[in-house]
Amino acid sequence: MGSRQVTSSDLAAVLGPDALGRFGLPGRITVAGLGISGISAARALAGLGARVTVVDNGDGDAHRARAAELAELGIEVRLGHLPDGARAGETLPEGTELVVTSPGWQPESPLFVAAAAAGVDVVGDVEVAWRLRGAGAELRAARGAAADGRAPAGPAEWLAITGTNGKTTTTQMLASILTAAGLRTAAVGNIGTPIIDVVLGEQEYDVLAVELSSYQLHWAPSLRVHSAAVLNLAPDHLDWHGSMQAYAADKGRIYEGNRVACVYNVADKATEDLVVEADVEEGCRAIGFTLGAPGPSMLGVVDGILVDRAFVENRQKNAQELAEVADVNPPAPHNIANALAAAALARAFGVEPRAVRDGLRDFRPDAHRVAYVDEVASVTYIDDSKATNTHAAEASLAAFEPVVWIAGGLAKGATFDELVKNAAKRLRGAVLIGADRALIADALARHAPEVPVVDLDRTDTGAMLAAVREAAALAEPGDTVLLAPACASMDMFANYNKRGDAFADAVRELAAENAADTV
Repeated sequence: MGSRQVTSSDLAAVLGPDALGRFGLPGRITVAGLGISGISAARALAGLGARVTVVDNGDGDAHRARAAELAELGIEVRLGHLPDGARAGETLPEGTELVVTSPGWQPESPLFVAAAAAGVDVVGDVEVAWRLRGAGAELRAARGAAADGRAPAGPAEWLAITGTNGKTTTTQMLASILTAAGLRTAAVGNIGTPIIDVVLGEQEYDVLAVELSSYQLHWAPSLRVHSAAVLNLAPDHLDWHGSMQAYAADKGRIYEGNRVACVYNVADKATEDLVVEADVEEGCRAIGFTLGAPGPSMLGVVDGILVDRAFVENRQKNAQELAEVADVNPPAPHNIANALAAAALARAFGVEPRAVRDGLRDFRPDAHRVAYVDEVASVTYIDDSKATNTHAAEASLAAFEPVVWIAGGLAKGATFDELVKNAAKRLRGAVLIGADRALIADALARHAPEVPVVDLDRTDTGAMLAAVREAAALAEPGDTVLLAPACASMDMFANYNKRGDAFADAVRELAAENAADTV
């Protein structure tokens, strides 16, 4: 990406002793969390001249190693339990004027309760990065011409994306389109390099494709981007937000202050409602995307073509062809919707139609997102281990028919009745794994009693191979065996990547067995 870690000497030497105040930051700052984003924030803030204290309840070898590195920069780190017995991550250091939190810390954490009682604001790393955009521009201007020979560009514009599902794919699609347009860009935010390091790094960018989670948006009160999209809304992370209403409100923060376009999902009225409620700049437009024929101020699909009726002259009568559905990889309905949202943001930034097409053609999705694995005995095997909630699994199931569904894991409080009702007619069978598989089994019994179900009561390392074999036994030629768990993975696997890898390994073993049998 071209960014590198920021050092104290970079910032102090160039920006001067008044940098903190110029960029809206106080002198005594507590950073909550010793993870990647916390370390990034601590380094940058200390480099600006802040007195930084990092607090974390952890006290393992990895925590101590990170603390030692930060101590060399003059950053105090408090780990585990303090001398008085209190936990470091729950105690507000004396004199703190601002708390910078890592995304996952819950709003009711004792540290934040103490901050509120003391009148101290809590923000996240995205908020800090937003405030420091000008600092990054000053640093790059001081260094002179960029590596590509172009003059320093000033702060990059932000095109921001959130939603319950599809954020990462859409953000990467957008970056691919912007690159195809010849723009200096990167996909940042909730993916990849910490956003503070990108903002303050050496690499010049014209525009950033920024993925933002509901956690990050909750802690970013002054964020005001060029244009933004909310892809969809479904119950998720309600244990963190407390209610669906609070979750939606945090997602809706992405529209606040938008200057050019608020992109919403025509099929998900809740996203349009967030646009209506947002306080945007004069002239900012609401732009819809739909899998059907688009109306004026929308992007949509007509006869297998992605078309734009928003950023064209006389949009009441005219439409601009952008790409073919076949240019989207994979061309599943939910991924076409992702492509339309990315195209809408790119068009809002002035990107030409050809770049939309070329960017979509060049895009390659990450692993474990509706990824083709193999075809064995005329049955296709698809890995969508990233479908960790019901909304994502429903989108995945809608892309295939008939399906033998491998599902289960940690439900995180989810219910499965709506998902099963909508998918029932597509199901050839189901193989259930994981701690909360009984919840899915009960929903199948209520809403799809004719669908054969294999309840796999095992969590050992061979469980996924057993699941794939059971699915193969249920499948018929032309079917799809789909891993779309609708649950988190941590009951059996370290993360969804490991779960997807186990599925792919099991399919390859099945293929080898099948090949040996046919010799």
